[in-house]
Amino acid sequence: MRYEVIGVAGIGEVRPGDDIARLIVEAGARQSTPVVPGDLLVIGQKIVSKAEGRLVRLADVEPSPIALAMAAGLAKDPRLVEVILRESRRVVRMDKGILITETHHGWICANAGVDQSNVDADCVALLPEDSDRSARAVRDRVRALTGAEVFVIIADTFGRPWREGLTNVAIGLAGFAPLLSYLGERDPAGRPLQATILALADELAGAAEPVMGKLDRIPAAIVRGLALKASDEGSKPLLREPARDLFR
Repeated sequence: MRYEVIGVAGIGEVRPGDDIARLIVEAGARQSTPVVPGDLLVIGQKIVSKAEGRLVRLADVEPSPIALAMAAGLAKDPRLVEVILRESRRVVRMDKGILITETHHGWICANAGVDQSNVDADCVALLPEDSDRSARAVRDRVRALTGAEVFVIIADTFGRPWREGLTNVAIGLAGFAPLLSYLGERDPAGRPLQATILALADELAGAAEPVMGKLDRIPAAIVRGLALKASDEGSKPLLREPARDLFR
């Protein structure tokens, strides 16, 4: 088996209201890698947030007393802390200048996914309100533009417990199942598999990141050559239920 990952260059700066599906389709065609049926599009969260207007100017933010108190201990801008708290369901951990929260979507990550990189000065970008909805919208728009049925991942960069380094994960999904279960299958020795469930969507998001990069201004990639199982589950199966989570 084999598949390939193709970075989509030439998309340019994305602004609120832009049609990112059209931008990706046109950029792919210009570089002679047009989108074709069965492709998986991995799209960086930042351009989705920009297109959806999920931007906040810190000058317009009035920090609450709680944000002011927390900011002093974190050595962060209290206006930034206020935005993070607004985007959070709860604070999971606050230590050594790091703020880990659970977002309203259920993701646990640094700063509720609020990001100051690759946006205008004094601005921050928020996660999409509903990344699964965003992924479905891109899929449907690509179908309208090209007639091609594609799969879509909205990806963001998360840190990981126990391991150094960041990796892309899927925070939005359209068209295929995010988990690949081998439960009940037997290994070559005949033993039944009891705990093998692969986070397929996260693996593919991570596989695409090296050709996208953080400084290369390539915010999307095409993953081509995989047979994916059709599903409309979205990304929610990737969230572990609190009752089964030993680390909450």
